[in-house]
Amino acid sequence: MSMGNIIVRLKSVTLKNIKNVANGKVDMPGASRTDESSVLGIYGQNGSGKTAVIDALEFLQKIIWGERINKTYLELINSDTNEASISLELTIFEAKKRCDLEYVVVVEKDTDRGIVITQETLYKKAENDARKINFITYKRTDKNSIFTPDTHLAEILEGNPDMEMELLVAKKLAEKDNCSYIFGDNSRELFNAVINNTSNPYYEYARLIMIIWRFSIDDLFVITDTHSGMISAKVILPMAFRVENGPGMRAKGSFVVPMTGPAELLDEEYTVLQNILEEINTVLYTIIPGLEIGIKNYGPRLQDDGQKVNRFELISVRDGGTPIPIRMESEGIIKIISVLNALIHAYSNPSICVAIDELDAGVFEYMLGELLDIFHQGAKGQLIFTSHNLRALEMLDVENLVFSTANEKKRYVHMTNIRDTNNFRNAYIRAITLGGQSESLYSKTDSLKIARAFRKAGRKIRSSDGGKESSSGCR
Repeated sequence: MSMGNIIVRLKSVTLKNIKNVANGKVDMPGASRTDESSVLGIYGQNGSGKTAVIDALEFLQKIIWGERINKTYLELINSDTNEASISLELTIFEAKKRCDLEYVVVVEKDTDRGIVITQETLYKKAENDARKINFITYKRTDKNSIFTPDTHLAEILEGNPDMEMELLVAKKLAEKDNCSYIFGDNSRELFNAVINNTSNPYYEYARLIMIIWRFSIDDLFVITDTHSGMISAKVILPMAFRVENGPGMRAKGSFVVPMTGPAELLDEEYTVLQNILEEINTVLYTIIPGLEIGIKNYGPRLQDDGQKVNRFELISVRDGGTPIPIRMESEGIIKIISVLNALIHAYSNPSICVAIDELDAGVFEYMLGELLDIFHQGAKGQLIFTSHNLRALEMLDVENLVFSTANEKKRYVHMTNIRDTNNFRNAYIRAITLGGQSESLYSKTDSLKIARAFRKAGRKIRSSDGGKESSSGCR
């Protein structure tokens, strides 16, 4: 289905027993409006749950895509518990109507599969209505029903006696494939079929399921620390992208280009890459004055199967000078290039949400501040990011920043009692050192103990080699 004039905004994410977050919720500022930016920076000390938010969003996206959940996601569940949950709240705008949806997924550790989905629930709340309606709940342990509430199940079965068996088969397949029942391929096709019958009482609910799915496919970008790791290694360049190919026709994903030498792409993929670079270059030369990314084409080559591929290498050119391979650029420039296309689309589209872990990695702090300020002042879409660089505290408002705490049961808080936003950075440092907030923002370290530990470790090293200096092979 086409999203048309529908706008979806991420409202909040709640984590329970995800990594080191026993309980924590982050709310997106500006999510209730479509005519302003919605920026949220997540700050805190190392190991305090910042990355957990981005990882949870990636996990949710994979679930909503209908992908199989494999053992690699087992590490998301806190090591001290067997069960974890993630709650995603979305606000949907269509014409003059608005409603809030909440999707809650519960996962458990499993001896054979590593991790399994045990429960999914979708709630709906209409505008100006305090009631939260449960319109579908799936429980893996419930063998006596397909899903609840029974009244909604009866609605979708109305006038279609074969649907019950089809939904039951879809449930069995979802459990066998270890994927979402609500968003898995088989059940999603059944819900989508209901959309073609506007007289069905379940029509509106089925339609909302498809809207969430389309949002995760077309409009949600999640860029994890793995993305930054590949850039640091300078082996491949992953570019988050979205290319419009006409009404209702678009391509979105992560375009991966090798940096170690010439790459090969089919004509269709090569054209997509050209379109991505054209959009990036429109903005890049203003961020890095005079810089453009180009393609050095080495000509076509025939593969063994007879298909023609284009051999090429990405290059950077400054002010018309001598081109150099893209891998020769700094990590910060490559990081900006890798996320710039996604940010360009989020700047002008209120339904696009970009979540980036370690946005500041390798990026000059003044430039980071300028980019965040521009996005905060003029963008229509949403941006969630984690960072260690405190420049954002000088550029964003208090409501646009959330801080991880030392309390795993209340992991994320906004700072309070901030009077002078121009000194928000200083206020954060004072809160770390002196306290004064509802939760401790830093697990205290002692510089004297750290220095003593270094000296102790040094003595152990000297004693282990007999007190002699080790010699190297170089003179």
